[in-house]
Amino acid sequence: MLTLGQLKEATCSKSMYASKFLPYVVATCDKFSINTPSRMLNFLAQVGHESGGLFYTEELASGSAYEGRADLGNTQKGDGVKFKGRGLIQITGRANYKSVSLALGTDFIVNPTFLGGKNVTKCNDIQLKNAAESAGWFWNSRKLNALADQIDITKSIDTGNNLVVFKKITKAINGGYNGLPDRLNRYKAGLHYFL
Repeated sequence: MLTLGQLKEATCSKSMYASKFLPYVVATCDKFSINTPSRMLNFLAQVGHESGGLFYTEELASGSAYEGRADLGNTQKGDGVKFKGRGLIQITGRANYKSVSLALGTDFIVNPTFLGGKNVTKCNDIQLKNAAESAGWFWNSRKLNALADQIDITKSIDTGNNLVVFKKITKAINGGYNGLPDRLNRYKAGLHYFL
């Protein structure tokens, strides 16, 4: 089972934030079979980057840049701001909010802030749970366990197949390679806790 040390180091989080999220991340990892060292390490490194070390549960930007983005399902006026990135993997857009609502049994279309409220210090337990669980749902829905299984954590993440696969995981989450060095650094920071 995932430990506080593993969570803290692989996300590069403060102990206080990791402690608040630990039970919810453990439950998320159990629910979505993020249950091998490689799966956990890769998931946590990505989540750590996306959330700024388990701090942010809501995108800092207003979301107005997503207004009218049909690719995100933002078809109604105000959707960009209403469905800006929330959760530990920044679920974004009406279409993704609808999918995660169906999967987790909570109506995030009606209550978008149930996915996260600004940051870890302002979240209630429901928001913490949903922020973690939505990240697991996103990871699972993109079949990222199968990619993480291709990474050999006993070898360098900076070269060869390991780097190729890590970049595929990053692209599935981010749509590109934004923050790749930071994501790799979080992976490396947590690595010895998973070997």
